[in-house]
Amino acid sequence: MTRDELSRRITETALLRGEFTLRSGRATFSGARTLSVTTDAGGRAVAAGFAPSGTGGLQIGVNLANDAFDEMKGVDTHERVGPPRLTQTGAASARAVLMAALFSIAVAGFAGLALALATSPMLILVVGALAIVAALLYSGGPRPYAGLGLGEVMVFVFFGLVATCGTSYVMVETVPAASWWCGVVMGLLAVAILEANNIRDIATDSSGGKRTLAVRIGDHAARNLYAALVVASFATIVIGFLVYLVSHQAGLTPWALFGLASWFLALQPIEASRSATGRDLIPVLVGTAKVHAATGALLALGLALEHTVAR
Repeated sequence: MTRDELSRRITETALLRGEFTLRSGRATFSGARTLSVTTDAGGRAVAAGFAPSGTGGLQIGVNLANDAFDEMKGVDTHERVGPPRLTQTGAASARAVLMAALFSIAVAGFAGLALALATSPMLILVVGALAIVAALLYSGGPRPYAGLGLGEVMVFVFFGLVATCGTSYVMVETVPAASWWCGVVMGLLAVAILEANNIRDIATDSSGGKRTLAVRIGDHAARNLYAALVVASFATIVIGFLVYLVSHQAGLTPWALFGLASWFLALQPIEASRSATGRDLIPVLVGTAKVHAATGALLALGLALEHTVAR
């Protein structure tokens, strides 16, 4: 590989990491439900400000830890076709990347401590501790759960429900129905991002002994699962609205239908996922991250308008 090619691939990696970092913003999207809260905003607004730091620290930390552990266990080889990693290119040792991961997780831990002191100490500390353990055990420990086919479940829980509903809780000390609906939407799209990544790495993960869900169910089924996850995320918005017609307390406000506007962004990744292989799957990964960010932003806009225009 020439120096120019290496530079281009590292740039692609940086951009892709940026797309993944957008996922940390789901915490702020979830807080849109409470943008109209102005009473007692002092302490709660400050507390909510730590939520993106906590979620972002965990997101960056788990990505770096995954890179480091995969390098240590020989999963990453020259046959890997994804964006180059720091360890894979020799830009940093696995130990250095792991230290950076621990630092990022520590930042998340301090943010979580601040949230705990500002809200409900025991509940936040327990949830935060579970999130940190989940981040470290994704690819680390004696039996990494990513290799047990459970990565998708944990991503849905922690980067969907916990991140979204948790932010609502630290802002208003309750979790309205809209937060749960939005948590499911964002969680499904986060899992779709992971699935797109794992489809690309089926060959190298399999040879390295990392039996992700994509490896276990096979290429064809994994591609169908990816498409189903994206479609299900948008279907959740519609279902939430239909429930709202029956019960305003249990459903998702019509203003959240703004989120459906990002569907057109999902068409190309879904189509490409049907047949793309190797590096051609990278645009699917990046495209899905864009869908995730756009959907979250549009949901936030709709929920904010509900409390500013509609009332």
